[in-house]
Amino acid sequence: MNSGVLKALSACNDMNMRIITRRFSNGAGALALLALAASAASAQVRGWTDWRGPEQTGVSRETGLPDKWTLSNGKEKGVNDLWSYPLSGGGTPVVANGKVYAFGYSGQGADLQEALVCLDAETGKKRWERRFNDYLSDITYDRYAIGSPCIDPETGNVYVLTSAGVFAAFTADGKPIWSHPTMEALGRLTFTNGRTGGPVIEKDLVIIRGITSNWGGEGAAMDRLYAFDKKSGQMVWSCSPGIAPKDNSFARPVFAYRNGKRVFYTGAGDGSMICVNARTGEPVWRYPISAGGMNASVILYKDTVIAIHADESLDSSTAGRMTSVRVNAEPKPAETGPPILDRSAEAWRNDELAAISSSPVLVGDRIYQTVKTGQLDCINAATGEPIWRYKLAPDQLHASPLYADGKLYVPMQNGTFFIVRPNDKGVEELAKVQLAGRCIGAPSAWNGKVYVHSTERLYCFGRKGNNPGLPPTVAEEPYPKAGPTVALQIIPSEVALRLGEKAKFIVRGIDSNGFPTETFDTAKVTWAKYVPPTARVKSEMQGSFDAKGELLAQGRSAGAWMGAINGMKGTIRGRVLAPLPYTEDFESFALTEANPTAPDSKFAYPPLPWIGARFKFDIEDLGGNKVFAKTLDNIAFQRATVFFGAPDEKNYTVEADVMADGSRRNLGTVGVINQRYYIVLTGNAQELEVNSNQERIKAVTPFKWQPKTWYRLKTRVDVAKDGSGVIRAKAWKKGDPEPAAWTIEVPHKTAHQEGAPGLFGFAPQSLYKVYIDNISVTPNQ
Repeated sequence: MNSGVLKALSACNDMNMRIITRRFSNGAGALALLALAASAASAQVRGWTDWRGPEQTGVSRETGLPDKWTLSNGKEKGVNDLWSYPLSGGGTPVVANGKVYAFGYSGQGADLQEALVCLDAETGKKRWERRFNDYLSDITYDRYAIGSPCIDPETGNVYVLTSAGVFAAFTADGKPIWSHPTMEALGRLTFTNGRTGGPVIEKDLVIIRGITSNWGGEGAAMDRLYAFDKKSGQMVWSCSPGIAPKDNSFARPVFAYRNGKRVFYTGAGDGSMICVNARTGEPVWRYPISAGGMNASVILYKDTVIAIHADESLDSSTAGRMTSVRVNAEPKPAETGPPILDRSAEAWRNDELAAISSSPVLVGDRIYQTVKTGQLDCINAATGEPIWRYKLAPDQLHASPLYADGKLYVPMQNGTFFIVRPNDKGVEELAKVQLAGRCIGAPSAWNGKVYVHSTERLYCFGRKGNNPGLPPTVAEEPYPKAGPTVALQIIPSEVALRLGEKAKFIVRGIDSNGFPTETFDTAKVTWAKYVPPTARVKSEMQGSFDAKGELLAQGRSAGAWMGAINGMKGTIRGRVLAPLPYTEDFESFALTEANPTAPDSKFAYPPLPWIGARFKFDIEDLGGNKVFAKTLDNIAFQRATVFFGAPDEKNYTVEADVMADGSRRNLGTVGVINQRYYIVLTGNAQELEVNSNQERIKAVTPFKWQPKTWYRLKTRVDVAKDGSGVIRAKAWKKGDPEPAAWTIEVPHKTAHQEGAPGLFGFAPQSLYKVYIDNISVTPNQ
């Protein structure tokens, strides 16, 4: 990125993307952080900076790494055993400039929290930590922190994505820079397995992924990738590179050049291998392989990309396959989704290999892979032919091997950790250590030390002090010289504003390959409202651009804008959210959409600015009133969470009328969201329930309610100065006097400090609808 773009990005104020991005500074504080980032950029940042290491393959060029390890006990010091730290985790620790950053979790029950922890690489002593609550998630057991932070090689800043979807940036010293609550801002979904993955840096971008159900054209649940400017936190692009997902994927993108473009390759939630332009998010091709999501990271070998999965293959009944695909194969248009490769693109396949998410390691012409049955396999990368197999453990789940100094460092699901030296016929076993807990994450290596995280501790073993075997610094390959400008890339590409707020933009040109060319004066850009031709709701964002090219939000709405200059164009998406107090009774909506399952009735789509509502709720007429009704046509959407406010709202009261069809023995669940807590009436249990995760924060009280009868819900959250809080709720039959006392009061020691208001509906097996009406959100008095 050129200096003009950086200067312009630095000038963006705190209003910009206020709901999409939480900035932790403004005014003088912002300038101080920018100065801090600039000073950090002048220092060399060296280390193992992300999940798969500097070569994107799980390979280190460092020498002098340990070939023995025994743990210390109460009687004697272990061999090469430097230190361990009590932190549960399931990812890869990253290392730079004498600091180790690990993502883990601690605590019990309602007070379990994930944590980004910075430790001294030599001693294991904690330097700082930042903690995060789980909220509104489906995560079961202790499936937390199954992902890794990453370090920006330019600035030393650290990025992390939590299980609940908080995407946050910190300086090397732990100072917050910006944060995205992606669940409430982008509709990111959570799943019981808790798999998160982690951010990855590509030059000026930091990229994350997840299944999201956003708004408008991105309302359908899809496995999406998002790129943000790594310094400002502004969104640069979003990408939906596949079709409807079968699973959430946390495979790491692997970067390369293809036909002059900077691209990445990765597995996807729809069971495809995909190629995407890393500068624009434009899908290049996809190659369907698996009946389930692809979770292992790919490797690049010469002109091929190699992937592995463990689900049933699409063109056979076998479960699992390693597949090599030619990267320069020409795709063909697909009936749905991005261009697609056919079978002729395959270089080879091996149906005897299956891995759930353990990623392969490439060393020369050999692939080392741990498979789901606990073996370590060696495969010829050119042909896919097996070379040897060595049994290590009963099974394997997520953890991937590390290759360094002629050795493989291999953690296994059962907590055993191996150091082996591979050869032409198999391996020489050098060490076998039983760690506390299970091993889910891959190891990392830097400065004579190897780090591995188990579900109970973070371990460090190897050489004290500095290691003379560190590899030389390799200069980062610059992008090729950009060609002529052919289009505009407008940053941020998506905004969310309250009424009266303004957004500033950076308008830069890109060439035909997506590389940045020049920065334009926003005052000279012509702006016009833009409705995509595929839009189901022909809505426009209510606002106007002033002479400086700043967008003023003027009415609760959502839509797109097109900017144009010198014949070149680019678009942005935006939402305008009403400030509190807020009410909605749905009476203003025109029911004009034909209902294919009920030809005599019509409906309206949900409010376009609402997150996660599309396809899950409609506005219908019920007894002469317009209401928000749960749809039944897709059983995959029988549970639905909707957000309609700003993620940084706090200290407010939510009220709504709720009702459910069905019978006493088959009644749904319906309610509201207040500051990251569900407050719902559960039909079959006949209870009023407060929860934020069913296994961690859940309290109930009996409440008898009947189908086809309206009830009023009211709830507020009060947070004390010490961070604790109380969630209060009451319910009563509509038309009856409001009870003076709260029906339920739930204390929470580590209370959620903020969160968007929202709605929840669950229609079991999509048999009977639930309804919501007369919503009110008011500041607490």
